Formats: sequence, C-alpha cells, structure tokens
Amino acid sequence: MPPPPVRKAVFPVAGLGTRFLPATKSVPKEILTLVDRPLIQYAIDEAREAGITEFIFVTSRGKSALEDYFDLAPEIERKLMKAGKQDLLHQLRATNMPSGAIAYVRQNQPLGLGHAISCARHLIGDEPFAVILPDDVIAAQTPCLKQMVDAHAKTGGNMMAVMDVPKSRISSYGVIDPASEDGDIILARGLVEKPTTEAAPSTLAVIGRYILTPAILSNLDRAERGAGGEIQLTDAIAKEAVEAGNVRGFRFDGIRFDCGSKIGFLQATVAFGLSRPDLAPDFAPFLAGVTGMSIAAE
Repeated sequence: MPPPPVRKAVFPVAGLGTRFLPATKSVPKEILTLVDRPLIQYAIDEAREAGITEFIFVTSRGKSALEDYFDLAPEIERKLMKAGKQDLLHQLRATNMPSGAIAYVRQNQPLGLGHAISCARHLIGDEPFAVILPDDVIAAQTPCLKQMVDAHAKTGGNMMAVMDVPKSRISSYGVIDPASEDGDIILARGLVEKPTTEAAPSTLAVIGRYILTPAILSNLDRAERGAGGEIQLTDAIAKEAVEAGNVRGFRFDGIRFDCGSKIGFLQATVAFGLSRPDLAPDFAPFLAGVTGMSIAAE
C-alpha cells in the first residue's frame, strides 16, 4: 500500500535573523529579497510545485509582514492594470495565496526547530508532512521537495535532504549515520546533531528539507532539551531511525545556498542573477569587471 500523499508543509519562520542585523530590526529575515523575490516566496513556490496545498507558518512577534506579503494588494493591482503592465501584474498575482491556504501559529519561546514543529501539531494532524527551512534556497531543474515527494511515494517513512560537506564544516550540521545506500536514497541507522569532526559518522549533512511522519510529533512531545538547550528535531528523527528503521537521506540534484549567512546570501544573489535572461547580459560583464579590478588591486 503506497504511503499517503504529502499535502501539508511547515515553514519555521520564528527566528530573529540576528546575522542580518540591522536590516532585520524591522524586516523579517524571510522577506529579505533574493534578486526580486523574498526568500519565503522561493520556499512557497517550491512547495507548490511539489503538490503542497496547505501551508503552515510557525511565527513569532514582529512577523506580520509575512502575513501581509501573501495577502491581496488591490490598490497596486489597479495601478498596474491601468498602466497596462500585464507582466508585473502577473508576477504580483503569483504571490497571492487563496483564503485559508496559509495558517499561522506562534512559537512564543525560542526553544529550537523541534519545538517549532511541535507548535504546529494540531494543524498537521495524522498524516505525513513536509518541513521547509526558507534559509536554504536550492537551485534545481526539478525543485528539491518535488524530487523528495516522488522518492517518498516509493519508500514512505521519514526523509531528509542531505548533501556531502567538507569535514571541516561538519560540526555545523546534523549528520546521518548511513547503514546502506540505494542510488540517491541512504538508509540511516542514526543521526548526530553537530558532531565534532572526529565523532562525525559521515560527511552527509542534513539540510532544510524534510518529509516526516506523525510519529516525529510524538517523539517531540517526549523530547528533552538537547544541543544548545533546545528541543532538537534531529533527536526526534534519530529515535525513529533506531526504533522504526524508517529514516532515509535523499541526495537531491541541485545547488544549495545557505541564505541564513551573509556570504551564502551574496553567493545566491550572484548565481540567481546570472541565471536570469533579463539580467545576465548586463550583470555578467559587470561581475567580470569587478573581478578584474579586485585581482588588479591585489
């Protein structure tokens, strides 16, 4: 019997974005613009293309701009329509979400990713669900979550997007302890949150895309605080790996940008700018010139 379809996605967006201060003093990090779309729009678009129909935002104080962004903007639409700017009108309407498609819950204490997911449990119910971290922007011909949904339809269970990272950076990630591999799918015997280089069981790091079973929510209910004094999602998944043997990593096809860091955001801006036919003809020569000036300065 095939697993139930993945219809719901949770977006943990309660973080303060302190690495982008002072910009995030008044603007939620998820609204920061990558070329001409905010980070949260990339995440929503990816979820839509994967077949997600219900969107759950876990927010905190100061995040009202997120709610406004996905609402209708009739005044702007009227002006664009009057000016005959149909292309811009189409782009604007693509950001609108149907009434009731997005639900918002508050995480009133910063107790970690696991706690944020558990805040949404009454909206998730008893079915598999996706988790998307908007900080992780993935450039891919087939969206990362769509790749995972297709793979999950064959395997069921819990699935996480993974990528190989250098050993020198492994302590910044949750890491899979692989038991076996079948193409892009890696069966995990366990997970370790932010291990030392010496203790890491592999170089397969978990990044911000998950498909999870309701059992994870039960594990989170019983979870004690882990690394950093927070309730770790990794710990709840690791419990399933040991007890149920149904946790898998998925090597996705694409390039991941860590837009939670300044350097990652800059890298993504350059990469996405160069991928745009309307921008690349002017942007590429500019970058080449800047690079040339930098080399000359050295």
